[in-house]
Amino acid sequence: MTDAPLYELTKVRKAYQGPAEEIVVLKGLDFTIRAGDSMAILGASGSGKSSLLHLLGALDRPSSGTIRFRGRDLGGLAPHEAARLRNREIGFVFQFHHLLPEFSTVENVAMPALIAGESKREAFEKARASLSLVGLDERAEHRVTTLSGGERQRAAIARAVLLRPAVLLADEPTGNLDESTGARVGEVLARLNAELGMTLVVVTHNHNLAALMGRRLELQGGELYARNETFRS
Repeated sequence: MTDAPLYELTKVRKAYQGPAEEIVVLKGLDFTIRAGDSMAILGASGSGKSSLLHLLGALDRPSSGTIRFRGRDLGGLAPHEAARLRNREIGFVFQFHHLLPEFSTVENVAMPALIAGESKREAFEKARASLSLVGLDERAEHRVTTLSGGERQRAAIARAVLLRPAVLLADEPTGNLDESTGARVGEVLARLNAELGMTLVVVTHNHNLAALMGRRLELQGGELYARNETFRS
């Protein structure tokens, strides 16, 4: 881990317009994520965990406040700039793996490199190396429909880290897995953070997964807490 700030959030507020009134899910968060951090964000359903992750991934914009990623204001990016940033510098893992059933494992994992314009040979070389990182070398040519649930999630992780993004954002990555399979997926994520120095932010209800992270924060009432600190304006 280095001292370089990867994310800087200043007075970040997120609200949605409900049928009768505005619903505020984030109430002016102020905090920093440094390069190489591993962080778990805990909280009850509806607490704003996924909303925060979407903001960090440039999938959404704050209602007010600023999110800087490597000094760039994410809210000021044009749609094509945000799409390029997500492809090159931000990896995503969701509760559902979103693999394409008509393709093999290696073809699925190679997709981000192909979208980025790399040759098929380069993309497949990177995909096989990425599958090796998560222990799926022998499953590269198999259809993803033949993989177990844990193997599919590890394939999704391999796809997410294919281009060696600066940060991996994981939204309930063990939510659909049994305890032992989820533990293995958690160990893979922690190892990637340690070995690649890749910043890792995990939204989870799984306290065993959260325990593998270097920082554990909790969202309550739109505010972020850790060790009796409050990250808000």
